[in-house]
Amino acid sequence: MVTIYDIAAKAGVSAMTVSRVINNRGKISEKTRTKVKRVMEEMNYVPNQTARSLVLQQTKLLFLLITDITNPFYTTLARGAEDAAKKHGYRLLFGNSDESLEKEADYIKTILTTRVDGVLLAPAGDPSLPHLESLRRHQVPFVLLDREVPGMDCDIVLGDSKEGARRLVEHLAERGHRHIAMVNGSSSISSARLRLQGYKEGLKLNELPFHGQYVFETSFGQVSDLSDMTAWLEKLEPQPTAILTGNNVLAVEVMRLLHARGLSVPNDISIVCFDDLGPYADVDPFLTVAAQQAYQFGYMGMGMLIERISERDAASPWKKVVLPAELLERRSVKDIHEAK
Repeated sequence: MVTIYDIAAKAGVSAMTVSRVINNRGKISEKTRTKVKRVMEEMNYVPNQTARSLVLQQTKLLFLLITDITNPFYTTLARGAEDAAKKHGYRLLFGNSDESLEKEADYIKTILTTRVDGVLLAPAGDPSLPHLESLRRHQVPFVLLDREVPGMDCDIVLGDSKEGARRLVEHLAERGHRHIAMVNGSSSISSARLRLQGYKEGLKLNELPFHGQYVFETSFGQVSDLSDMTAWLEKLEPQPTAILTGNNVLAVEVMRLLHARGLSVPNDISIVCFDDLGPYADVDPFLTVAAQQAYQFGYMGMGMLIERISERDAASPWKKVVLPAELLERRSVKDIHEAK
């Protein structure tokens, strides 16, 4: 294995000079820097990143921990995060918690042992607080995405969940829907709570009553067994003419359930949801959605993280960015005014 001493001998400089070139530190003439770099290329030298990180107190590694990589929202978010990390000279490691606190805890241990410079994460829910406290105790900078955790003040990038849900209800009400149900994520997740608030607010503003039995709570991820949701829907009276889902994955699950019951969207029942179906939604734009700026979530969140790493100042004010959602009207909502 080629060492800095081999590079120094061939370039006719000291090992300290080679080290300064590698780490871009110290005063070195451009002529010497160019010569050392040329020798490094000729000898196919690869810097020892472990040793370098001990000198610089940085690994130039960041970690992105999200809850569901199969969700197009997080896939696009991850691309934004990677682009921002690469722009600033960082490499990105990745983990997927599957909305599981146990998996999240395992990843936090990995993060701490890997000695990454910072973490960008979408927490599994409110019970993630001890995991975040562990990062803070070990002085690992982090930025939260999409979800707040009560009891933890930190940098965060959020979507306007309440307003987005309110606008979806308003869209349905304007098309004559009076019986609007909701399939939502767990109430232990801040974004789910805000979307429920927006749903209630939308009903109230359109002079529609709220009925607790019209809300079904489940996981934001894929549902392997739809029997509970089917039983819930069958006992609703009157039957809803429209369903708002808390995210795009749930929208697909609800449509799968409706298809199994011989119902079509939007002829028999209308569907709207939070989050778009990713970059391929344009192939057959169908679902009416409150589309979040997924790429910006990742790109801005990563920028905030890198800024926090460079500051290393816990006294600096925490930053909170709220990105608005855009209502995209498509073909999954039926105007039922004429049916009255």
